[in-house]
Amino acid sequence: MKTIVCENYEAMSKAAADIFSAQLKEKSNSIFGLATGGTPVGLYAELAKRAAKNEINFENAVSYNLDEYYPMKRSHECSYYTFMNENLFSKVKFKASHLPNGEAADPHAECLEYDRQIEAAGGIDLQLLGIGLNGHIGFNEPDAVYETATHLTSLTQSTMDANSRFFKDNSEQPHSALTMGMGAIFGAKKVLLLISGKAKAELVKKLQSGKIYTDVPASLLLLHKDVVLIVDKDAAGC
Repeated sequence: MKTIVCENYEAMSKAAADIFSAQLKEKSNSIFGLATGGTPVGLYAELAKRAAKNEINFENAVSYNLDEYYPMKRSHECSYYTFMNENLFSKVKFKASHLPNGEAADPHAECLEYDRQIEAAGGIDLQLLGIGLNGHIGFNEPDAVYETATHLTSLTQSTMDANSRFFKDNSEQPHSALTMGMGAIFGAKKVLLLISGKAKAELVKKLQSGKIYTDVPASLLLLHKDVVLIVDKDAAGC
């Protein structure tokens, strides 16, 4: 795992955008795995800025998002479909963009089809990840057993608490999500993990220890052959 420590969140976002830009330069029709949450917002803003200046072009690229709440209507203000449209897809044109369908009548069939589509596309070239306060990636929560394929999962209380601020009415907050599994994530040729803020400094310390923590799903990334970790100084404990 290669680690890049940046001065602040803005610098971290620009460093991540540089990696996206390099991927596009190497392969214009790249398959990108995308993430939601607060951490990648700066990256998406930087990509939109560069696209507006014609410095980068995603018109031949395809994206697959990590996850979506379930059940969740696309039109809901808290859906990841809405998040991605507001932060990236309305500003940057992709050839095609995909998210797990939170409205699917059969979530298990939806997960199988999602993995089939990624495999048919040739797999993900660059997978973007953030990390939850409990160490989850995607919605792969800490557990004794981890799913390899995209699947329907129950959210832990700590994850729901962390995300409750996005819901005006907590009764609308889903308790489940569709998420890529560890196998799907590990299938990516390159992984880019972004971590920001003092609250996640202990997680960064664990990732840099070289040890696998069964209660920190992100630590399994130490087994992947090509992972770049970008952190700001707060997360790095500087």
